[in-house]
Amino acid sequence: MRRTLLLATSLLAAAPALAANIDLEVEIPRLSVAEYHRPYVAAWIERPDNSVAANLAVWYDGKMRNNEGTKWLKDLRQWWRRAGRELEVPIDGVTSATRAPGKHSLSFAEGSVPLGKLPAGEYRLVVEAAREVGGRELLTVPFQWPPQKAEQLKAQGQHELGAITVQLKP
Repeated sequence: MRRTLLLATSLLAAAPALAANIDLEVEIPRLSVAEYHRPYVAAWIERPDNSVAANLAVWYDGKMRNNEGTKWLKDLRQWWRRAGRELEVPIDGVTSATRAPGKHSLSFAEGSVPLGKLPAGEYRLVVEAAREVGGRELLTVPFQWPPQKAEQLKAQGQHELGAITVQLKP
């Protein structure tokens, strides 16, 4: 009995280590423009029918007076239409401040907020950026969940986004 209990406890402790992960790297390019504003960025996972399976990150200016930063979230048009207009920001674990040019890493574990438990199937990781006095760009990276093996997927932006790298780990 003691041995069975010890084995069960060991398996429960090891279970989180077996959870699949998504590591995301988002590059925001340095632009040579007269008036530079950091982009608002949203990252989410979509099902094949374009519905949102998980909101992963939303970077915006949450420190503007009278919460004015939220009114510019509508410029993230795809994210806004698919999920944003139904949400009340800030969202703990999802929303944060805009980011400076450079590479930014995010990691999401299966079963944890904001990824949660995705059913097996086909998905797209979507990253959208919009910048005041700038442009808008949307990149998608299709993937299968859960991953059967470690895999690295990429997409390359043209102006508002640089390289997007998605690493899937079983």
